Amino acid sequence: MARASSRIVLTTFGSFGDLHPYIAIAQALQQRGQDVAIGTSAYYEPKLKALGIPLVAIRPDYSDPVKQAEIIRKIFDLRKGPEYVIRELCMPALRQSYEDLDAVADGVDLLVSHPLTFMTPLVAEKRGIPWASSVLAPMSFVSCYDPPAPPAAPYLVHLRVVLGPWFFRLLLGFMKKSFDSWVQPWHALRAELGLPPAANPVFEGQHSPHLVLALFSHFVGEPQPDWPPNTCQTGFPSFDQDGETHLSPELDHFLETGPEPIVFTLGSSAVMDAGSFFEESLKAAKQLGRRAIVLVGRNAQPLPRDLLGEDVFVADYAPFSALFPRAAVIVHQGGVGTTGQGLRSGRPVLVMPCGVDQPDNAHRMRRLGIARIITRRRYRADRVAKELKRLLEDPVYARRAKEVGVRAQTEDGAAVAAEALIALLRRHGTQV
Repeated sequence: MARASSRIVLTTFGSFGDLHPYIAIAQALQQRGQDVAIGTSAYYEPKLKALGIPLVAIRPDYSDPVKQAEIIRKIFDLRKGPEYVIRELCMPALRQSYEDLDAVADGVDLLVSHPLTFMTPLVAEKRGIPWASSVLAPMSFVSCYDPPAPPAAPYLVHLRVVLGPWFFRLLLGFMKKSFDSWVQPWHALRAELGLPPAANPVFEGQHSPHLVLALFSHFVGEPQPDWPPNTCQTGFPSFDQDGETHLSPELDHFLETGPEPIVFTLGSSAVMDAGSFFEESLKAAKQLGRRAIVLVGRNAQPLPRDLLGEDVFVADYAPFSALFPRAAVIVHQGGVGTTGQGLRSGRPVLVMPCGVDQPDNAHRMRRLGIARIITRRRYRADRVAKELKRLLEDPVYARRAKEVGVRAQTEDGAAVAAEALIALLRRHGTQV
């Protein structure tokens, strides 16, 4: 007798920005009667348990706060960050990750991969389980028609119109070859498992032949001719809770009792390597005579007392979906989850990208006409105040941000993704 629902495991690796989209999708699948779990670090078990989502613990588990800070600093190295993530974090733990997922794969009907869960397609292929892949940001498609802004050389993206796809096809081809040595352990494990050779799992090899979920809005990346033909673009799956489901009464009171503030945040990962971001931000707000909210994270050092006052509200965390629409301008790092929340808020944005996909996300927001960009090296109060003044006083930014926000709010990325996954199960003859 067929089961009433299918067992689905969504795998992910990284920070809240990597976890939250899959929580949103898991909840949408649960609402549709599916049996779903998330495979990720055991560090997230309390959070998932509180939400009623089973956890499949998958190594590596980088949960020590001291090590996390060191890891984040290396990840956001503009030149070596991507290599560090793949070569030093993911590949040494690949066999353990494979063993952890394989151990719970009996009875699983569908697996879903994240760009860094390299073990997921291996388990799926070895066991003959259907799988879908997913990407969180346009950069992961590495399109020569809509080329990414590389962390170490984001200026290259400005040559897109002048040089065209042929130049970027050559450039990206060279870049792909440089990645080959990073993923040799993956190819070796494939061979050991008796699986046939495959393309580089950072590029073409990451995409499922069954279904590719593009978990972002068409506002930041339109479909391109060199995307996989089985791609379903869903829009951003929205989830932003970390214990709190609403703004605190104190924060709500602050918002109610004065003009719209500038909100400063570095998301959930860059905040662990904040440097002087918050100090320079508060100095800039003071120069402009504007109220400010700063979200400093769980392990932040105290801010200088002379920068605080009745016009400044400091919090560890707040749900972006509730806070951002009540801001005058949002200043953030350009992480894809924060980017999605910023788009929906309908507010202009100043982006200080740190690394990985953030320079590319920042470029895309600027291309939309809703954002300005300031590099981390130049993030000083005088420059920040100048950029904020332009965002606050030029009505074009506010008008364009509002237009994008109204349209982005109509998207339901989690629901679209859930329906696409259920349709994939039906195509494979699984009872749903």
